[in-house]
Amino acid sequence: MNTAVQGNDMLAAQPARAAPTQGGAAMKERIENLLATVFGMIFLGLAVVVTVETASRKLFNISLQGADELGGYALAVGSTIAFSLALMGRNHIRVDVFHEKFPARVQAWMNWFSIVSLAALGVFIAWVAFKVIGDTMQYRSTAQTPWATPLIWPQSVWYAGLVIFALVASGYALRASKLLLTGEIETLNHDFHPKSAKEELKEELEDLAVRQSSEGAKP
Repeated sequence: MNTAVQGNDMLAAQPARAAPTQGGAAMKERIENLLATVFGMIFLGLAVVVTVETASRKLFNISLQGADELGGYALAVGSTIAFSLALMGRNHIRVDVFHEKFPARVQAWMNWFSIVSLAALGVFIAWVAFKVIGDTMQYRSTAQTPWATPLIWPQSVWYAGLVIFALVASGYALRASKLLLTGEIETLNHDFHPKSAKEELKEELEDLAVRQSSEGAKP
C-alpha cells in the first residue's frame, strides 16, 4: 500500500519538474518560428522584386536599377538570421568522427567547449560589426549604386541579426556551463551533442509525415 502511494506521489510530481523544460521548448519554438518567418519574408519580398524587375525589362524596357542591391542586403541579413536558426536547430557542422567513442564526461567537455567557443565567436563578430557601424555613421557612407542608399540602414538590420546570434549563443553557453558545473552530464550531452544521422533521418520523416497529413487534409 505504501509503495503504491509513493508511486502515485512520484507520478504526480513529474509534471511539475517537466514544466520548465516544456516552457523552455515552447519559447525556443516561438523564437525559431519568428526568425524563420522573417527569413522567409525577406527572400519572398526579394523574389517579388526580381520578378517585377525581370518583367519590366522584358515588356517595357524599364529597370528598377536596384534588384541586385536589394539581393546583397537580403543575403547579408538572411545569413545572420540563419546563424541563429542553425544554432537552435543544432545544424552547425561539427567533425564528430570520434565523438561517440569517448566517455560521456569527455563528450560533455567537448560539447561545452564547442558551444562556448561558438558564443565567443558570435560576440567577437558583433564587436567587430559595431566598429563597422561606427565608421559608417562617422563617414556617412552610401552605397555605390544608382540608389545611393545610406549604408547605415541595411547595416543596422544586419548588425541586429549578429547581435541576436551573439545573445542566443551566449545564452546556450551559459546553460551548458551551468549543466557542466552541476554535473548534469546526460542533459548536457543530450542538448549539445552533434546531431547524428539517425536524428536527421527522424526529423526528415516527421516533417514528411506532417506535410503528407496537411496535404491529405486539403479538400
